[in-house]
Amino acid sequence: MGDVTLLAIDLAKTVFQLHGIDAEGKVIIKQRLRRTKLVEFVSNLPICTIVFEACGGSNYWARRFSSFGHTVKLISPQFVTPYVKTNKNDCNDAEGICEAASRPTMRFVTPKTIEQQDIQSLHRIRSRYVQERTALVNQARGLLMEYGVIMPQGIHQVRSLLPEILEDAENELSSICRGFISDLYEQLILKDEKISEYEAMLKSIFKEHEACQRIAKIEGVGLLTSTAIIACIGNAQEFKNGRHLSAFLGLVPKQSSSGNKERLLGISKRGDSYIRSLLIHGARSAMIASAKKEDSKSKWIQSIQERRGWNKAAVALANKNARTIWALLAKGTEYKKAA
Repeated sequence: MGDVTLLAIDLAKTVFQLHGIDAEGKVIIKQRLRRTKLVEFVSNLPICTIVFEACGGSNYWARRFSSFGHTVKLISPQFVTPYVKTNKNDCNDAEGICEAASRPTMRFVTPKTIEQQDIQSLHRIRSRYVQERTALVNQARGLLMEYGVIMPQGIHQVRSLLPEILEDAENELSSICRGFISDLYEQLILKDEKISEYEAMLKSIFKEHEACQRIAKIEGVGLLTSTAIIACIGNAQEFKNGRHLSAFLGLVPKQSSSGNKERLLGISKRGDSYIRSLLIHGARSAMIASAKKEDSKSKWIQSIQERRGWNKAAVALANKNARTIWALLAKGTEYKKAA
């Protein structure tokens, strides 16, 4: 084991497959270990490079193995797939990870810190509550429509009209119907409270991070977008330039080019769909505000909207904001509004 220079691990919950090679590419380690034995095995290894796929639990293992002095690298699963030989199994997966990590031009994923995971977890839980609240509102509107009670769209409309509907004695709602509609209203209030609690946690984190406050000055970037960006990318130095960050978030055109003929399709939609949606929704809000402004950025937005339409202009502004975020984080500068 003293000659191992690169160790690939196929992560799992209880059983882990290891594949280690030396400097010349000769296989030194090829074995399976259970979770209880993995830490002891890695701690006794000489200092080497450990690589595994960026998946569930990978950030924890990256921090754990780094504490032993090893160099830990995470690789995207989509880059490992072409190197898996024949049938898929743990042994072939570990070998494919090792082969992919050996390529000199391979791209790696930077492990997240505990703080980044905390912020990302808050966003995930809040997003789940928002989805459940939306489903609850749609269910209430659909059920009441069967009883002849029509409510307009929108959470605010449902939240304000449900108590009036329950108190209205002239509608045709039965006692059973009033019971479950009242229960749905109580659940809606509970979801609102939970969402407010998690937003308050994110606000406290926002106040403690100077980087979040700097990028939140961009039109279309607020509390949720700034904290989600920090949780996702952390150090912007990982990206060569702003376009690389925009491509990472799936905001650049997807190519299908050959020879001298270039063909650009719609946006690639790669990366974190949650952050991409926040940037695009924020861009839509900024577009509404730019309609009454005369600065250079607002005129740029208005010209794209006139030529390409509302949705493409929103994506273009989201792309521009992503590049601006990279510049602010990578260079440590303050945002300057357009003249």
